[in-house]
Amino acid sequence: MELEAPVVTLGGRELLQLRFDVLADEAEPLRYSISHCDRHWQRDDLEPHEFMQGFESGSIEEVEFSFATRRPYVHYRLTLPANGAEFTASGNYVVAVTSEETGDTLLTRRFWVTEEMVKVRGEVTKPYDGGAIMQRQELDVRVEGGSRTTGPFVMRLDPRPEYTSVLAQQNGRLDNQRWLEFSGYDGQMLAYRFRPQNIFDGGNTYRFFDCSNLYTPMYNVLRVEEYGGELFAMLRPEEDRSKKHYLSEKTLFGGMKVNVWDRQNKTLEADYVWVNISLPMAQPMLDRSVYVVGQLTDWKLDSASRMEYRSEYKAYTKRLLLKQGYYSYLLLTTGRQQVESATERLEGDHVETPNMYTVYVYYREPSDRHDRLVAVKRVMAAVDYGF
Repeated sequence: MELEAPVVTLGGRELLQLRFDVLADEAEPLRYSISHCDRHWQRDDLEPHEFMQGFESGSIEEVEFSFATRRPYVHYRLTLPANGAEFTASGNYVVAVTSEETGDTLLTRRFWVTEEMVKVRGEVTKPYDGGAIMQRQELDVRVEGGSRTTGPFVMRLDPRPEYTSVLAQQNGRLDNQRWLEFSGYDGQMLAYRFRPQNIFDGGNTYRFFDCSNLYTPMYNVLRVEEYGGELFAMLRPEEDRSKKHYLSEKTLFGGMKVNVWDRQNKTLEADYVWVNISLPMAQPMLDRSVYVVGQLTDWKLDSASRMEYRSEYKAYTKRLLLKQGYYSYLLLTTGRQQVESATERLEGDHVETPNMYTVYVYYREPSDRHDRLVAVKRVMAAVDYGF
């Protein structure tokens, strides 16, 4: 699915597609290469033949050109695994795209290969410590043994806590993901609950805008203007939502979806637009930085996502070059002495927020040469806790 994390099952028939544009008139030869990583996304010692059958690198052959757009671009598509190859080891993977002419890396993307060897049960509840129960959510996880069939063989895994690592992620955010601490046994299951690491700030539903129509402004777009052949979408000024009551709205959990309202081929006919995001504020926050965070900024808190305070406008501003479509995001804050959550200052934290949690279960015995990914589980937070 387009909006789901890129996860495939070892030995399964799922395929991943990497799609991206290069803003250019002509295509250039590009290559891809795949590497295997440990659970911390550091490249491990596995050789290509130990994690893949077939080639782990090659040329990107599927190339198409935009048409009827103000800014020309070349669209590339790569199917993974490619050319009859097959993944033979579970875990974290990275695909890198490089230019054959210059050797420069154009982009890297992460994906996961899971064995689905164990069963994971997840539940979102009120915090175990009773603190800030209207602003926080607790993710409780239990892991039990399981099995899968590989050809004529049935493999079984009964996980042991000293070899098991559990990572929890809220939506697609990287800034607040954390490793859960083993808390004990629940029958035959490993339990990960009743620990500070299990408690997440609720945050708020994601802000969003729709720039799929360049002639009639759609949701949260004030107007679209053209200067020097470039398109500029002016969004409605953002606001501080921390003091407002929670308002439930449909959300993409920080995701994005390319779309064109009046054309048939959204992949090749969508234009690129400079999107202007602004947050009016009389004075800058001297102890904090503000970031636009979501898939549109690759979930990173860096210079590419940080908003700049413009005194002449009395507002924080950010301009992003985006393909036409639907986008969702949060405004997060960080500081040198961060004592509040990243969402508290501008978004507010609410227990009702329908966050999507993803749990990654890794397993590595002393004799293993890599971190195995033995399960991936998505857990949806309930909207009503009955407080």
